[in-house]
Amino acid sequence: MSLDYQVPLRDMRFVIDEWLEASAWWRSVPAWEDLDSATAQQVLEEAARFVTERIAPLNSAGDLEGCRFEGGEVAMPTGFREAYADFVAAGWPTLALDADAGGQGLPQLLEVALQEMLAAANHAWLMSPGLTHGATACLMAHGCDALKRDWLPKIASGEWLTTMCLTEPQAGSDLALLRARATPDAAHGAWRIDGSKIFITGGDHDLTENIVHLVLARLPDAPAGTKGLSLFVVPKWTFDETGERVRNGVHCEGVEKKMGLKASPTCSMRFEQALGWLVGEPDRGLASMFVMMNAARLQVAMQGVGHAQLAWQRAHAYAHERAQMRAVSAPAHDEGEPAKAAPIAFHPAMRRILLDLRATVEGERAIGYWIGYWLDVAARHPDASERQAAGQLASLLTPVAKAFFTANGFAAASSALQVFGGYGYIHEYGVEQTVRDSRVAMLYEGTNEIQAIDLLVRKVLGDGGKALRALLAHVIAEAACCAASDDHALHGAGVRLDALVAEVQRITGEIEQGSADDRELPYRVADDYLALLGWLLLAFAWARTLRIALNAPADGPFYAEKRVTAHHFFAYPLAAFDYRLRLIEAGCRAPLPYT
Repeated sequence: MSLDYQVPLRDMRFVIDEWLEASAWWRSVPAWEDLDSATAQQVLEEAARFVTERIAPLNSAGDLEGCRFEGGEVAMPTGFREAYADFVAAGWPTLALDADAGGQGLPQLLEVALQEMLAAANHAWLMSPGLTHGATACLMAHGCDALKRDWLPKIASGEWLTTMCLTEPQAGSDLALLRARATPDAAHGAWRIDGSKIFITGGDHDLTENIVHLVLARLPDAPAGTKGLSLFVVPKWTFDETGERVRNGVHCEGVEKKMGLKASPTCSMRFEQALGWLVGEPDRGLASMFVMMNAARLQVAMQGVGHAQLAWQRAHAYAHERAQMRAVSAPAHDEGEPAKAAPIAFHPAMRRILLDLRATVEGERAIGYWIGYWLDVAARHPDASERQAAGQLASLLTPVAKAFFTANGFAAASSALQVFGGYGYIHEYGVEQTVRDSRVAMLYEGTNEIQAIDLLVRKVLGDGGKALRALLAHVIAEAACCAASDDHALHGAGVRLDALVAEVQRITGEIEQGSADDRELPYRVADDYLALLGWLLLAFAWARTLRIALNAPADGPFYAEKRVTAHHFFAYPLAAFDYRLRLIEAGCRAPLPYT
């Protein structure tokens, strides 16, 4: 029995080549006309080799060793620094960066797959380089020429790592309460930043010689609230006229002792007359930061997929090795032979857990990669209207993926621990670490509750349902295709999927109408509404998967397992859609009391 992480390359190839048919789209993009599925597979295979050989082996040891904080400096666990240097040398930070910015110019879809691998292999290690992509996009979109010249190349390459400094002790998720201040420094043509920030991932470490903080602060005459926030580049080290390093007024005051991700430093930071440079326009910092935050939210979604994959993989391996009791459905033995204990994978309770886990993770992988596909369309399609429509769809899907995938990642880890029984509660089997590490993804980059409000209030009701209708059009088309099949199971999946769409349309209309007289209603039902769309998306994923598996030109175990899992999904896990629908209906009828 091996509990080592194995990258699910076969399923990744299925989603990219068959579920998305991505290479057909790539051929229409001039920069990717030579990119085919074989080349993409080579990229993923090389990524898988690097991740399994260099990153995954550090996961358990890093969790036990943790980070060390001494004299205001953070030292990372053994091996982390060397692995990161190899990561940069191999060019992985620049995978999807535009070629004219020094990157490899590959699709975001492949970046999404890489992020899943890294999260599953070693979530804590991923945390420090995890913001590179978003910081690069932020500076490319909003940085002035000087910032792009002086700072962007080393950030984009991964030579210098970045942070996102938003949260303050008194503010939490309410950025309107931020107090950090920026005052002009005419001598340097810059600003001086003062204030404290908390929960800063990678606020200090020894992975790179410099750390570039992206800090939200207020100008002296800034208006109150979020409209008065500006964004600044504030490095740990600056450079004088001769190129010599100069220590900036950036100080790490401590590292949080956390439930999980013990190998990732979560720092309290103090900025004291720290030299910084404005990014974008004054008082428009939040708009600039949103570029970084949106990139981070999809990455966090794929962390949920990575956790679920690792949890299912380990539970599956253990359940087929661990023998306990005689299972009702165990294969018969010769007459007179004593009853033998069966692998626990034969027991219905364990089979149900394993099938639920598989249905969740493989369905989410399809949807997560689908979002990456739409990001590529939004960036590369020659038609501006198509780019806009793809961007709108990706924007709608991102909060669903972030909240739904991370909630399921934690639930999957907990269910997998149950498969291990008492062994799951000790460190050496790894699943208890996955439980601890996965829980934080529901909290950062905007709590899941904030994601739900963003989805329903801003992105569904806020645009009159335009983006939702675009999403449902894709689902309706798949439902019609499946319902037209002569195969009984596929026809049933299509009919069920169409019925789910009708229910989403109905309940969305009820929420919209009820909100006119009950302003709290959409906020009250937002969590359940997001989950409702999450289950709809998984049903869409599995209906398409079943259609492909039934029509596969070369049948085999892989497609047979897809069919079995699809049948299970529609029989069991999809019942959660009806549960969430009932909760929304209850929320429409009954306000929540105060306690």
